[in-house]
This record gives sequence, structure tokens and C-alpha cells, in this order.
Amino acid sequence: MNREPVGHEQVVLHARDVDFDWSRLPVHWIPGQPQATHSINVLHLALPEGERWFVEVFKQAVPLIRDERLREDVLGFIGQEAMHAQAHDGAAAALETTGLSVRPFVAQMEWMFRRLLGDRPGAGREWLIERLAMVAAIEHYTAFLGQWILDAGALDAAGADPTMLDLLRWHGAEEVEHRSVAFDLFCHLDGRYFRRVRSMAAVTPVLAWVFLRGTKYLMRHDPNRPGRATWRAYLRAARHGLLPGPRGLGKEIRPYFRKSYHPTETGNTDQAVAYLASSPAARAADVLP
Repeated sequence: MNREPVGHEQVVLHARDVDFDWSRLPVHWIPGQPQATHSINVLHLALPEGERWFVEVFKQAVPLIRDERLREDVLGFIGQEAMHAQAHDGAAAALETTGLSVRPFVAQMEWMFRRLLGDRPGAGREWLIERLAMVAAIEHYTAFLGQWILDAGALDAAGADPTMLDLLRWHGAEEVEHRSVAFDLFCHLDGRYFRRVRSMAAVTPVLAWVFLRGTKYLMRHDPNRPGRATWRAYLRAARHGLLPGPRGLGKEIRPYFRKSYHPTETGNTDQAVAYLASSPAARAADVLP
């Protein structure tokens, strides 16, 4: 079922050449909250490889796009995702300077995205479409997380490091900005409902595994030895608004399985654009072509 992109907010997507100063980053940048800190730190270890994978998959899809506006959106998406990977690489390197060894976990992410989900000789268009469906499913979660971090005033109240918050909110705002692009591209080139929901069903447990494994890994290798990660500590952090809670995550998954679903139903574009206009890093950044 081919479907053209539906009408939605006409935001012109562009990459911002942001820079972050990590010289004063504490190990636990949410004070007194090592597990909440490390659950979010998993993003810095997993996202760079994932986003570089997004970029490569989308570059392969560009010649197949027949809609000029969608092509522009896809190119904007590619630019933004490349910058996200670079920024989170910087945060991961900063974690290394605090005494956290991140490389073994990053190597696992490299294997997953480069080998397991990488190009397959002779697979052709079908493997490309399968991966686009996976990206669309993942982007559903990143848009949810983007909106969550924009709304997460509890992190400010807890004294979270402002540079880290700016990185997360700049990234989150751009995820909200471009939340429809992967879904629209998949629908433009294929759009089959069964493939869409199958991809979400496959992606969801893998993402849960990445965050669970990553949190356990970082807690275990934390030089301050805060102890092991526990389900109780997660629920406590979620109850205080420091992490997304299971109820919110479950509520966010369900709409994706409706045949009529479109990503514009979730997230607040005006809020995202407003944050990007006030973000210290985004305001200081050069806009990339």
C-alpha cells in the first residue's frame, strides 16, 4: 500500500552544528541518582551507532523518493541525525574521563547496527524497506522520549547538570521536529500495515533490552560503586519524574497499532521549536546546509 505523506506541520528541518563543554560533567549528573543518571547515559552509548545506521539507510532510500517535499524532509532528517550521533559521541567520551569504561558496550551496539542490521548483499529493496519500517518504529520512541525530556521539569528541580540537559533537550526537540519523517518515508515506499506493526513488535523488546543491559553495565562499571541496578530504583526514579514510567511508555505504544495512526498525533512542535530558539547550544550553533 503506497501512501503519500499526509499534511502536517510545515517545519523546515535543518541540522545545527552544536558544541557542548563537558569539562565539568560529574559522574552522577543527576545528583544522588546514579541509576537514573546511567539509564539516561545509555543514550550516549547506543544512539551514535543507531543514528549513523539511520543515516545510511535513509541515504539508500533517497533515490526512490518521488515527492519533493518528502525528499527535503529526509535530507533534513539525515543532517540532524548525523549531528545527534556526533554530539552523543562527545558525551560518551566525557563519561570515559569520569572513569567509566564505555567501549565494550559501544562495541556491542556497533555489532548490532553494522553486522546484524547492516547491508546484505543481494537483499535488495525488501531489506531496505524492512529497515525503514524499523526506523519508523524506533522514531516513535525517540519522539516520545523527546517530548518527555522537554516536559521533565523534575530533572531541573533535582539539580541535573545544565549542559547535559541542554544536549538532551536540543536532541529531544529535533526528534519532535522530525517525528513524522521516517513514518512518511516508509508509507511513501511501502506502508503495509502488517509490516509496520511487525517492526514495532520486533523493535520494542530490543530497545528494552538495550536500556536494561546498558543501565546494568554502567552501574557495574561506575567508579563510585553505587551498587547494582534494581527495578525498585527505576520505579522510584520514574515516580519522581526523573525517568519515563512504564505506564507512560505503555500508553505511548498503543496508538502505533491503529491503522489510522500518524506521528503528528504525539508531541508538541511549537514547544520543540521554542526550545530550539532558547537552547544555549542551538543558539550558538551554525546552521548546516
